[in-house]
Amino acid sequence: ERYQGIRPAPGYPACPDHTEKRTLFDLLAAENAIGVHLTENFAMTPAASVSGFYFSHPQASYFGLGKIGSDQVTSYAGRKQWPIDVAERWLRPNLVG
Repeated sequence: ERYQGIRPAPGYPACPDHTEKRTLFDLLAAENAIGVHLTENFAMTPAASVSGFYFSHPQASYFGLGKIGSDQVTSYAGRKQWPIDVAERWLRPNLVG
């Protein structure tokens, strides 16, 4: 039977913030459990490693986040407890002009 659901991952269109990998790794104790590690830029080692959020539901569908306005960056930075420039760094490909 074919998998029904979605597997979005940090750094991809539905969740462009790579730093959420740290949240996922901490929640699952991934480094201790399977020996996969994150670099300071949130690349995974070994390089063939993958991570993501798995939602198993037949009506789940992928979406792209699209462009993020300055008001959204400000809101996100507040929730992450980051300065605006840090949020802009991690979200840069999705920022409006």
